Amino acid sequence: MLSHAHNFAQYLSPNELPKACRSRGIAAGVLLLLSIAINHAALGQTRTEAASSIEARIDQSIAAMTLEEKISLISGGSVLGSTALPRLGIPAFRMGDGPIGAHDPSPSTAYAAGIALAATWDRDLANHIGTQIGRDSRSRGAAFLLGPGMNIYRAPMNGRNHEYFGEDPFLAGQIAVHYVYGLQSQNVAATIKHFLGNNSEFARFTSDTVVSERALREIYLPAFEAAVKEGHAAAIMDSYNRVNGTWMTENAHMNREVTKEQWHFDGLIMSDWIATHDGAAAATGGLDLEMPAPLYFNPETLLPAVKSGRVKESAIDDKVRRLLRVAARFGWITPTVQGPGWISHDPLDADVPRYNQQGREVALQGALESATLLKNEGGLLPLDRTRVNRIAVIGPNANPGYATGGGSGMVPPFFMTGPFKGISDYLGVGGNVTYAQGIDKLDVLAQETGLTETVHGTTQGVLAETFSTPDFRGKPSATRHETSINGGPYAQLPASTSDEPNIGLSIGGASMKETMRKSIEETLHAPIQYVRWTGFYTAKNSGEHIAFVEHPGKYRLLVDGKTLIDHAEINAPMVEQVRTQLDAGVHKVVLEDLGVPKFGNAITRLGIVKADAVVHPAALELAKRADVVVLSVGFDIETEGEGADREFQLLPGQKELIEQIAAVNPHTVVVLNAGGSVDTKPWLDRVPALLDIWYPGQEGGIALGRILFGDANPSGRLPISWERSLKDNPSANYYYTSPGTDRIFYGDDIFVGYRGYEHNHTQPLFPFGFGLSYTRFQYSKLEIHQDPDAKYGRYTVGFDVTNTGKREGADVAQIYVSEDLPTVPRPPQELKGFARVALAPDETKHVTLALDPRSFAWYDVASKAWHIDAGTFTIRVSRSSIEPQLEGKVSITKPLLIPVD
Repeated sequence: MLSHAHNFAQYLSPNELPKACRSRGIAAGVLLLLSIAINHAALGQTRTEAASSIEARIDQSIAAMTLEEKISLISGGSVLGSTALPRLGIPAFRMGDGPIGAHDPSPSTAYAAGIALAATWDRDLANHIGTQIGRDSRSRGAAFLLGPGMNIYRAPMNGRNHEYFGEDPFLAGQIAVHYVYGLQSQNVAATIKHFLGNNSEFARFTSDTVVSERALREIYLPAFEAAVKEGHAAAIMDSYNRVNGTWMTENAHMNREVTKEQWHFDGLIMSDWIATHDGAAAATGGLDLEMPAPLYFNPETLLPAVKSGRVKESAIDDKVRRLLRVAARFGWITPTVQGPGWISHDPLDADVPRYNQQGREVALQGALESATLLKNEGGLLPLDRTRVNRIAVIGPNANPGYATGGGSGMVPPFFMTGPFKGISDYLGVGGNVTYAQGIDKLDVLAQETGLTETVHGTTQGVLAETFSTPDFRGKPSATRHETSINGGPYAQLPASTSDEPNIGLSIGGASMKETMRKSIEETLHAPIQYVRWTGFYTAKNSGEHIAFVEHPGKYRLLVDGKTLIDHAEINAPMVEQVRTQLDAGVHKVVLEDLGVPKFGNAITRLGIVKADAVVHPAALELAKRADVVVLSVGFDIETEGEGADREFQLLPGQKELIEQIAAVNPHTVVVLNAGGSVDTKPWLDRVPALLDIWYPGQEGGIALGRILFGDANPSGRLPISWERSLKDNPSANYYYTSPGTDRIFYGDDIFVGYRGYEHNHTQPLFPFGFGLSYTRFQYSKLEIHQDPDAKYGRYTVGFDVTNTGKREGADVAQIYVSEDLPTVPRPPQELKGFARVALAPDETKHVTLALDPRSFAWYDVASKAWHIDAGTFTIRVSRSSIEPQLEGKVSITKPLLIPVD
């Protein structure tokens, strides 16, 4: 195991420090550290010895603390901050939400979402975005950024997929490493999250992820491992869920054995907010910092545990040491000349503007590189300005547009350039660009549903009743009359108990810490309430109707006594919709809320609309007169984000909008906002072009205008596999909890994403790594060489890539490795290298990529090591997981075991 001194020394390189020191306070502090290192070097000491002196000061500080003071430091002191110890000069360290930007109540630059960044396959851009987010964080005084998010994409329903880096652990790891490089170059600590097995939102507080050790090692851990070993991430955030029966905040196997012992992680592990369940178990299980308040890491819990021997005081010391080590590493504190204390340096850098032009340029680059062209029938794109005179921009996402998805990763941008504005600005004064929303937003549909309290009522409204039991028997404890089911938490009724209360964003001192703790405890132990709404819907005409509920929890929707939506057992997606035939006349509608945990800003909304009446006639008229329609659809900050999952199908009315617009204008380009794949089966064959812009950040509309007209070439490549039908997804049968339990069995095991499609012999609609371009590429001259001096098998793969088209563009060369005759079940192939290659027309570049021993290995649970079989391996250079361009073979003559550390 590497010593702490050795680990710390690598962060005090004289070449790195001056570049990183840009805030006045931090610069002074880190330069003091540098001067100590230089002085020690003058005395013949090494940088390792200089770092050891910092460790010695940390030990001296810990020795000077009382046990109560140590305990105070290992829990949050505010919603977004640690606890100060003024006696020794240790300040509270502020944290900022991420990872798509510096989340702040005030505006901030919104960059391409994590899934969009992964679609660029661009390590350098990940570094640039990380750097800019670091600058933005410093301008707000944040020491920690709570990001990047790194959970593996298993299925499109996960509400937080938009924050993450896709389905492949190698791609996710590489993007994460370079994001962390950039972020931490600004003296802002990366907090990689959510560790571990948090691959869905619907039951994140209670679920138990049951997954094999091999799948953990091969699929779910490698991105985190890369961020720790290569990126030197400073912090890890434990997730809410359990893994194989143990809460992650108590999971010694993951927190201690894997990260701290095998990966030699010397940073700190913090809890997700209110994710701790047992103070002593978490203290021995490897958790270092409980956030945001001392619900369990408090004197009442830990002092008796230390006295009884259940928790060793040395374990508490180690937690304090890790916090101080991170603080000293980034210069937030420096040692006093004498004594055990520290000098604090505010991370806030007033010289860094909150809004900066460089950040805007990087945000634009992210939007340009991430846009992924999935269909371009007949070469409709790029549009020819000399032939396209009238453009109709239609759709609910067209104006003002959406920079990010929702939840804690949402960033309120300084401004947002959506599709309509972006295209209008691109074409300028002479451009003939018109706009129509096309369909109503969900809040309007709910309001216009027109429920009444009585069968023949004329006054709009519903009866809302609150009960203490979920069977709704007996007399309600409260009743209320609402104009509609269309409002804030539980439609303005008293909300049920929440495991993630809306505890606000205030920052305070010691009294705030105790007040916040009491407030959280009261909220968590408040009695559960169950709400039933009753109203009557009048259908003007018979036919198919769309009924939808926006409510990320457990509920039932009944119409005329028939259950249309039943989520009594599993939390619903953010929006659930159902199609049903209704006769003209009055129908009784009942919505039963079954009192489930949900996040604080949840909405309860119900709407019913006739399917053939949902599209605005004015939008169809606009489409008829246009030469081209740009149809902007998808999800948004309210319907895809933290705290709940989403449906595979598009939101209510969007299918009808696409079908009807395409019917009147065959030149329709669908532009999609989503954090993953969506159901395209009903409409994809009706439109000639599909462009996925994910959540592109604040510059998305500008990028869209340039791409549609060919000033920029779409170069995004899918970081996911896109299923034809949800049942085709390898995780489809293993995504939700098993009936009657909190357990999610990862039965897909190591066969996630393209690994599973190929293993199951199922063809995806669009394969992993796929994306169209306005030009063409050719691959040639494959060379594979082995490093004869390497201890294990190391190879370099070289080849040429040529742009054979007439436009400049970028392709992503992808290297997949497969074992020809595996001794254990293995994926047919796995991504082990990639390079984004930008080329002018007729230009050729030679690409060289390295394959390390892990590129050929599988995890052997019995030996607890990585195993390389003797045999033949095929190496493919591909443009996607199903588009091989070049192929070669290598032979490994004897089996090898590679230790995990």
